[in-house]
Amino acid sequence: MIDSSLKFKGQTIIVTGSSSGIGQACAIYFGGLGANVVVNYHNDEDGASESLKKIKAGGGDGITVQADVSKEADVISMFEQTIKKFGRLDVMVSNAGLQVDSPFLEMTTKQWQKVIDVNLTGQFICIREAAKQFVKQSPREESDSKIDTGPAIGKIVMMSSVHDVIPWAGHVNYAASKGGVSMMMKSVSQELAPYKIRVNSISPGAIKTAINKSVWSKQETLEELMTLIPYRRIGTAEDVAKAVAWLASDESDYVNGETLYIDGGMTLYPEFADNG
Repeated sequence: MIDSSLKFKGQTIIVTGSSSGIGQACAIYFGGLGANVVVNYHNDEDGASESLKKIKAGGGDGITVQADVSKEADVISMFEQTIKKFGRLDVMVSNAGLQVDSPFLEMTTKQWQKVIDVNLTGQFICIREAAKQFVKQSPREESDSKIDTGPAIGKIVMMSSVHDVIPWAGHVNYAASKGGVSMMMKSVSQELAPYKIRVNSISPGAIKTAINKSVWSKQETLEELMTLIPYRRIGTAEDVAKAVAWLASDESDYVNGETLYIDGGMTLYPEFADNG
């Protein structure tokens, strides 16, 4: 269900990696709140088109833009297309990410670099360009006052993971990239706060998407997963989308530099629930 109290009518939002999974859910949810949504995809053009179709059916507008977020030229082109179409940017949801799993002793530099390039460098490029656009389109008057009660000129939501704090053997490149996202978010938030740009992140736990279908589609493996989730259910992509929308809204205007864990309690060390 769409939270109609959140207002995004007329706002323009880029959601990277929004042809499937969590990104797609975020894009569609923002569309239902009246936003102009830029649906970014890498290879899945059909998925991006489906996202856009649902955005428009929900009352929003948007465009699809192909871009590899790990390539600076692609990202710059995505921003140029966004501004050409809608004239401004209000929210950046830096969601695109991937896994290339391998035991550590067998992990190649190619496998390591691929994940770092997309999950970490890709987020760096996207949020840097977003911040530049926010400052460019919203100049603030010079003032000697240290107090500024005006609203944020732009909002950035970065997608991390519970594995920014939970070690994950066999996924060292992924966990390292998400740990990097966490500290990048905090550092960028500290630096951009005086510009009135808010930067926060979302760290999902186990979410029911295609990437982990092999786990939730079988009763045996699903029950095993529940031992890691005190709330005893797997999350949905819409659970994450709702949280992203709240962080991107004026309802959370005093929230800055924070990570919101959407994990059903996975980070609560459930193995200690019976005194260890």
